[in-house]
Amino acid sequence: MNYKICSFLYLFLSVFIYADDNEQVKTDILFLKIQELELEIANLRNKVESQDYLIDKLISESINENENQDSISIEELALITDVRFKGLDDSESKEKIYSAAIEALEIQNYEEAFNLFKYFVKSFNDIEKNPLSFFWLGEICLIENDFENSKDFFMELITSYPNHYRTPLAHKKIGDIYLKTNDLKNARDKYNYVIREYPNNTASSLALQLLKNME
Repeated sequence: MNYKICSFLYLFLSVFIYADDNEQVKTDILFLKIQELELEIANLRNKVESQDYLIDKLISESINENENQDSISIEELALITDVRFKGLDDSESKEKIYSAAIEALEIQNYEEAFNLFKYFVKSFNDIEKNPLSFFWLGEICLIENDFENSKDFFMELITSYPNHYRTPLAHKKIGDIYLKTNDLKNARDKYNYVIREYPNNTASSLALQLLKNME
């Protein structure tokens, strides 16, 4: 899908759902997922079949070892498989964890998505997926009204990856946090910053709309 079309669709939807924060978050997720899929398609490599099988087998064995538990977090899974997963810090293992996190996010299983994204940034170093993981960690905390941690994750993205394409939106999200906590001055300052520094980015259009609604 063409980026301009995606941007138009997102802006069109955001005008009608602005009054409902939860619906806006769902639209954010849909739009951002479309963009990420475009990047993923552009960067896909040929999968190594034997490595796929190995990772699936390790995950299956780990879950079977804990079948009497009601649930298992990704941190627990990581501890169980720590020795066996050593040496698998590659595109295949990173892709599996990241894809699982995105799938959990899509079905609004925010707790599992949070654990997976957090495990990803602690365990892997990927120039594209790490900043995206920080973004989604901030977004999940924002959905859960955990504003302090949400701001921290967005700031991690901004400071560690200042040139990433999600950085303008991370700035806008911090403005949203100020707005939700009734810090109107800082909200206006942040929205104006986004408009000034990223005039051609979708985040700028969203910030401008929010400023108009604050008048």
